[in-house]
Amino acid sequence: MPAMPPRPSAAPGVPPMPDGSAFLTWLRAPRPEAAPGVWRFGHKPRPEVEPEQIPTRQLLSGAVIAFLVGWLIWSLLWNGYLGGWWVLPLELFTPDSWRHSDDRIGNAVLWYGYYTLIAFAIMLVVGRLGRWSEVWRRYGPPAWRRAVPVPERPVAPEQDPAEWPQLRAAGAADAAERLAAEARAGLMRDVDQARIARAWQGVRTGRHSLATFTGAVLKDGSAACLHPSGARDLPTRLARHDLMTGQVRLGTTADDARNPYAYRGAGLGLGPDLLGTSLLAVGPAGSGKTGTLMRPLAESLCLHALAGRAAVVVVGAAGAGLGAADSYDVVVQIGNPESVYDLDLYGGTNDPDEAAAVLAEALVGDLAEPHQGGDTRRSTTVLAQLLGPFRAVHGRFPSVPELRQLLDGAPAPLAALRKGLEDAGQESLLRELDARERQLGNPGDVGGVLADRVALLDRPAFAGFFDTSGQSRPFSLKALDHPVRVRVDLPQRGHADASRMLARLVLAQFSASVAVREDRSLFACLVLDDGTGVVTPEAVRGIQRLRSGNAGVVLTLRSLDDVPRPLRGPLLGATGCRMALSGITPWDGQDFAEVWGKEWIEARDVTDRQIIAETPAGKALHAVRRVITGKAPTARAVTVRQVERERWSASELAHGVPAGHAVLSLTNVKGEHAPPLLVDLRG
Repeated sequence: MPAMPPRPSAAPGVPPMPDGSAFLTWLRAPRPEAAPGVWRFGHKPRPEVEPEQIPTRQLLSGAVIAFLVGWLIWSLLWNGYLGGWWVLPLELFTPDSWRHSDDRIGNAVLWYGYYTLIAFAIMLVVGRLGRWSEVWRRYGPPAWRRAVPVPERPVAPEQDPAEWPQLRAAGAADAAERLAAEARAGLMRDVDQARIARAWQGVRTGRHSLATFTGAVLKDGSAACLHPSGARDLPTRLARHDLMTGQVRLGTTADDARNPYAYRGAGLGLGPDLLGTSLLAVGPAGSGKTGTLMRPLAESLCLHALAGRAAVVVVGAAGAGLGAADSYDVVVQIGNPESVYDLDLYGGTNDPDEAAAVLAEALVGDLAEPHQGGDTRRSTTVLAQLLGPFRAVHGRFPSVPELRQLLDGAPAPLAALRKGLEDAGQESLLRELDARERQLGNPGDVGGVLADRVALLDRPAFAGFFDTSGQSRPFSLKALDHPVRVRVDLPQRGHADASRMLARLVLAQFSASVAVREDRSLFACLVLDDGTGVVTPEAVRGIQRLRSGNAGVVLTLRSLDDVPRPLRGPLLGATGCRMALSGITPWDGQDFAEVWGKEWIEARDVTDRQIIAETPAGKALHAVRRVITGKAPTARAVTVRQVERERWSASELAHGVPAGHAVLSLTNVKGEHAPPLLVDLRG
């Protein structure tokens, strides 16, 4: 028998760097506090209001003219052309003996000191009028220093994150020294730093002991506290990430007058603090939703999962480009016979009522009347009347073919179920089954509708899926208590209705699972690449509850027309981050314009009035001016008033957003807001 190959000393895909200079530079980079959505890595804060920028020509000409005026005044004073009044202060505040003494040196000091004081006063006045200080800042040594890179000062050990001062302060100096040495040697990466910092957070909150943490670090160094997969990084990265702040960079805020000055030119970064309020992105096909938004966000959340900070479920069509399979722990390829994992139709619960509620939302949630949900409640009751008795008899929930037969009211399965309940003495469940049989065939019975919806899953392509007999490896969203990375591929081609139903199922199970998690310090996020047919009244209510459970949803739509009209406003209100991509329709723009509201702005009305000359000399001057300029002399009147206008109008959103751009408003979990920003998603 061949010997077992030795375990690799390093995780695959993480080659050691020759030195840790690049990592240490990244670790020590400034990350100042900034407004929501600003990419903090290396960010240089700007004023809230744009400073008045004087044109260069006007600034320099004003400085020169002020200097000439000051020189003229000084010349007139020195030569006595302005009289002797300017020496009155000296005569008033000094004794005559000082000014008329025989001491030549003393007289010289007194008078030349006074001349210097007068010259200094003139220089201060004309310097202020000529804005010499602004000339100095813009063209003097301060500008030269800004143009020349200044070498960074060495960081103090107690403030150097590479030295792990928090571990040293807590008495784990040996562990801190081991980590610092590996960082300097190039054996640590950003995921390692984030993962160990997360483990240290567990020590501070009491989930782990200091001795266990220290022992793991001393044994494995930067490979301590590994993710269950053993991976220390993703195979490939397409976006730019900063795990110190938890952000992923999506682009740049445009240098546009409609953006607040503090945001212009700043990078756009999103992290769990913003995704915790959920994000809705609307844009037509080809606008870049998947490539510029969903793929970077999915990649970032997978990195957070490797660091032990997050659990992520990514749902999209097969081949949608949401990351390679080896970037995930679980890949469920529904409809693909080669799929290793299956999807648990009942969400991993043992409670028939909970399973019935989630399954009803998936089957008929899109048929329910908005804000009423009558069909969903009746469907939940019908399913519970069958799931409870079936589980009591068989110890499991029914498979898709079995559930379809029960909903159709097939006599043989119902009779077998009744006999099993009678043999087990389940009187209460017999009454449930009796109620279901009485409702069969009634005009208001929704069993037929449910059977038709279940029939969408009872297809040959799905024959090996949704198994409840224990023969497959079903994935349940109950696993979101752990930092797991999951990708669910939906069979869009030829099974569009089934795909929408399965997407509703995953969203319903996600909302139900995160609400009962024990450890809510782990951020949970569902990334849904196409939300067509997914938004239901219960889904909107579920999204509203996610923030309190440290969870969020990222949802994209081609158009708000894919959402029932009564649900568009509640959906936009339930999501804290809203994005309108280039190319949306005016009626979609109208919904965004309404939710973003209006703001007070300063409107300037300029009126040009022709000047009428009254005197012959004035008329001659106006005639000459008209010949030179080609225009009649006018006087300009400016009226300034405060008016209330939409932040972004429907027309601007539909026709004024350039290709590759989007308008994005943000809200973080603390309630801080960022107004609608025009962002360039291409850089």
